Amino acid sequence: MSVSIHPMSIVDPKAQLGAGVSIGPFCTVGPDVVLGEGVELVSHVVVAGRTSIGARTRIFPFASIGHPPQDVKYRGEPSTLSIGADCQIREGVTMNPGTEGGGMETVVGDRCFFLANSHVGHDCRLGNNIIFSNNVMCAGHVTIGNFAILSGGCGIQQFVRIGDHAFIGGGAGVLGDVIPFGAVRDNPAHLAGLNLIGLKRRNFTREQIHELRRAYRLLFADEGTLSERVEDVAAEFAGHPLVHEILDFIRAGGDKGLCVPRDVALVDR
Repeated sequence: MSVSIHPMSIVDPKAQLGAGVSIGPFCTVGPDVVLGEGVELVSHVVVAGRTSIGARTRIFPFASIGHPPQDVKYRGEPSTLSIGADCQIREGVTMNPGTEGGGMETVVGDRCFFLANSHVGHDCRLGNNIIFSNNVMCAGHVTIGNFAILSGGCGIQQFVRIGDHAFIGGGAGVLGDVIPFGAVRDNPAHLAGLNLIGLKRRNFTREQIHELRRAYRLLFADEGTLSERVEDVAAEFAGHPLVHEILDFIRAGGDKGLCVPRDVALVDR
C-alpha cells in the first residue's frame, strides 16, 4: 500500500509514515511524528512534536495534535504523545504531550472517539473505547478508564481519575474521582447512581447489574465512614469481581476526593 500525500501539504522527510497513510491538503507533519499503517489526515491537520499515531486512526480538519503542553512549567523537555489505533479525532480537537512533572507522556488508547473541539491535556492517560463528546475539557494529569463516556461541555479537573464504564453528564464540572460504573452530573458534579444504560448496552448480565446496585447502596449509605463501608462491602461481595473493581479504585486513592451522591460534592477517603 502506497503513501498518499497531497501536494499542498508539508511533511517533514524525517517523519515516519506507515503503509497506506493518506495525508490530505494543507496538513503539516513534523520530523518526529510517526503515523501508523492506514492513518488518514483528512485536511488542515497539524501533527507536531514526538507524536505517534496508531493504525487506521482518522484525524479531521483543524485538529492540533502534539504541540507543546499548555503548562507554564514546561521547559521544552522531550515529552511524547501516543495515540492508539482505530481512533476518530474530529474537527478542532487538541491533544498535548506530557511534561517532566507528569511522567513525560500523554497516552490515548485504541478505538477512542473525540468529537469536535474536545481537549486532552498534558500527562493524561486514557484507556480504550472512550468517547469525548463536543467541547469536553480534560485538564492535565487526568486518568480515564476503558469505555468511559464524557458528555458535551463537561470539564475534568487536573489529577482526577475516572473509572471504567463511567458516564459524565453534559456540562458537569468534575472535581473528584468517579468510581467505575458510576454516573455523575451537574456542576460541581455529584454521583447520580450507576451507568445502567451503559452496562446494559455492553451486555452485563442482570445478576451483575443487580449486585453492583446492591453494593452501591451499601457503599454510599449513611452509616459509618466510607472506609468502614468499603471493608463491609468487600466481605459481603468477596466473590464478585466487578464490585471489587470499585473497591480497589476507592482504596487506590488519588490526589482528589471522591464524587459521592446527593448534595455532597466530594468526600475524603
